Amino acid sequence: MKATDQVTITFTSRSANEGFARACAACFAAQLDPTLDEVADIKTAVSEAVTNAIVHAYPDRLGKITLRLRLYEEGWLEIQVKDSGVGIPDVDKARTPLYTTGGEERSGMGFTIMESFMDKLKVRSQPGKGTTVTMRKRLAPRAGGAR
Repeated sequence: MKATDQVTITFTSRSANEGFARACAACFAAQLDPTLDEVADIKTAVSEAVTNAIVHAYPDRLGKITLRLRLYEEGWLEIQVKDSGVGIPDVDKARTPLYTTGGEERSGMGFTIMESFMDKLKVRSQPGKGTTVTMRKRLAPRAGGAR
């Protein structure tokens, strides 16, 4: 599938940039005429992915996070959040609900939440090299064919 539009943004792993990433994803997705519920889903999933990168990829330093957004035909939105942080030694374990390496204040539900709000979720990671989270969501066509 060939992307019909895309944007890539790189920012520092500061917690203030989580809201920036959410807003960027919502604004980019707006060209697909999403419902308010779809926008909320997108913002929540981006928030979880970016927060994971901020908290877990760079636990003791600042690093770079790249957000890549792509649109495909038939209403597909792809969101990719990539870091070059510590990586995840066991992705399957990390995707288990309630599992966290972030201490008592973390819920361990990030991947579970992303998966529940998106149609597809893929996580690739290498210890010491970073993690890439790729999510896809198909936005429902509007009555009257507004896509």
